[in-house]
Amino acid sequence: MKLARVLLPNAEVHVALVEDASVRVLDMTQMDDYQKLSDILHAADPAGLAKYLVHQKIAPVASGEVRFLAPIDSQEIWAAGVTYKRSQQARMDESEHGASHYDLVYSADRPELFYKATPSQVVSPGEPVRVRADSNWSVPEPELALMLTPDMKICGYTIGNDMSARDIEGENPLYLPQAKVYNQSCALGPVVLLANEPLSPSETKITLEIARGGDSIFEGETALDQLHRTLEELAQWLGKELDFPNGAVLFTGTGIIPPDQFTLEDGDVVTIEIAGIGKLINPVVKA
Repeated sequence: MKLARVLLPNAEVHVALVEDASVRVLDMTQMDDYQKLSDILHAADPAGLAKYLVHQKIAPVASGEVRFLAPIDSQEIWAAGVTYKRSQQARMDESEHGASHYDLVYSADRPELFYKATPSQVVSPGEPVRVRADSNWSVPEPELALMLTPDMKICGYTIGNDMSARDIEGENPLYLPQAKVYNQSCALGPVVLLANEPLSPSETKITLEIARGGDSIFEGETALDQLHRTLEELAQWLGKELDFPNGAVLFTGTGIIPPDQFTLEDGDVVTIEIAGIGKLINPVVKA
């Protein structure tokens, strides 16, 4: 089952159950404790609750007639790094001074975790992601994002784009926050796949396509079975010594890195697809 936040043709924002070609609006007035998407995600039975809340007086709306919004309410967004072998190698290549650090963190028990964005900084599907004005080497990072309850249980999955200025981080690993955290550097959506059962690592394919002028200029693919750590392990580390009363979203790292000579340009279009979830599409702007 998939849930989403959608903007209807009448300009109203609703939580909705997403079916094959339509969405069913949920009636959030039925129960005082369930007013937001995250309230449903954090419930004991999100799927059963969503079915119960389907609005009986609003007909299904065609998916093409609604705008999908980032599926985020008040959760913080965090990210894990160097979780795929390809990412480890790329981070070592870009940083002459920090290569050994990336090599060590890949095999260490403790993962790399860093803050990424607040809800107000998240870009919705179809909205532009941005290249920093002071970066000459920036790439998208396609990632599976975990929706986490306040007690760090995985309640759903969505798609994330962790925009990254590789030249800034490569200059000095201590510049990581500036390379990762800036306006329009984080995109999420379009839907949340409920975590009713674990994902199949080999069947959960992640693809990235970057188009320029209508032509595909880069394509890459990986799968969840290339992830060096388990999803539950990453979630547990995030919750060590830090409380998330509103839950959290955790990016799980990328296994697709464009070649070193590639950088995003103004007008590019980034498409990230994860099997079983859908596609996150964002244009790129560059100052």
